[in-house]
Amino acid sequence: MTAPDAAELRRLTRELLAAHPPATTDPTDFLKARFDAGLAWVHYPAGLGGLDAPRSLQPVVDAELAAANAPDNDPRRIGIGLGMAAPTILGFGTDEQKQRFLRPLWVGEEVWCQLFSEPGAGSDLAALGTRAVRDGEDWVVDGQKVWTSSAHVARWAILIARTDPDVPKHRGISYFICDMTDPGVEVRPLRQITGEAEFNEVFLTGVRIPDSRRLGAVGEGWKVAQTTLMNERVSIGGSRIPREDGMIGPIARTWRERPELRTHDLHQRLLTLWVEAEVARLAGERLRQQLVAGQPGPEGSGMKLAFARLNQEISGLEVELLGDDGLLYSDWTMRRPDHVDFTGRDAGYRYLRSKGNSIEGGTSEVLLNIVAERVLGLPAEPRNDKDVAWKDLSR
Repeated sequence: MTAPDAAELRRLTRELLAAHPPATTDPTDFLKARFDAGLAWVHYPAGLGGLDAPRSLQPVVDAELAAANAPDNDPRRIGIGLGMAAPTILGFGTDEQKQRFLRPLWVGEEVWCQLFSEPGAGSDLAALGTRAVRDGEDWVVDGQKVWTSSAHVARWAILIARTDPDVPKHRGISYFICDMTDPGVEVRPLRQITGEAEFNEVFLTGVRIPDSRRLGAVGEGWKVAQTTLMNERVSIGGSRIPREDGMIGPIARTWRERPELRTHDLHQRLLTLWVEAEVARLAGERLRQQLVAGQPGPEGSGMKLAFARLNQEISGLEVELLGDDGLLYSDWTMRRPDHVDFTGRDAGYRYLRSKGNSIEGGTSEVLLNIVAERVLGLPAEPRNDKDVAWKDLSR
């Protein structure tokens, strides 16, 4: 079967709109029909929300739907599912897993979270200690995860746990899909510097996961996790945004609307950051074009690095530009939001929240190592624990 071209995708999109008019169709029903038509993510296989078309043609569909004011699936709310769980399930899941999880994930009926980091295994993720022990057709999981976005609203989680402590840390890990509603799963809020509890800690006590919800082979969870992590960094640092959107947008608007705040020094610094933000945006476009030919690589780590640094520098300049007003913080209410809203809040929120950008999704220090070793080809740092069994590591 020949992959559809741009003209064919436009025709299929218009047929979808004619059969399911956005003005009179329930949004969830429309999204289900879009998925079934293969117009959710066109580069996915037929029957799984796609048409085996080039990834580069997705904007053709998106433009037609946007012009018709069709509903979207609120990607900010389900970003972990879209950006991390879905490509991992596609790459390593069984046919049954793909059929079960991808449609409700994309439609937004089921929210996902990521159970990776632990109190003693953040930057050194492979040192994780959450255990999964085989018991018949199930795995019994015990441990603690931390910094888990959306755990309080998630139905499913992608989870890595240690299944063999007698081999080196990277080799004794397996990858599972965990039902967050199962007995033994406890979610506790973690209040942040912003006042919100966007993150959570998750305690797993005797949680039973059927072996049918394992992704990849036993002991090869680190390999599966690399797919998740590479996609995560692309989704964080390389998301598609129009010019002067993102963090540079609010400060640019303030500069235009409040000329009394301007100084020569602030002008020069703003110009520099505006150019850097535009370079990062265009680099993200190029990275997405490279994805047409395959899976994300280590280059996504560089984009995520740039994203974190720019957000922190831009938000700091915005607070400085606003003077006394930049010291105000409008709302310290303890909330548990289902997504991060940088541009819909005030400058104080952006300044505080951006501090986490150099930690979440891989710390900047770890990402610098990845860029150095896997992009630039520099010698790897010495690692004394590479061939030591996990159980024998000092902790």
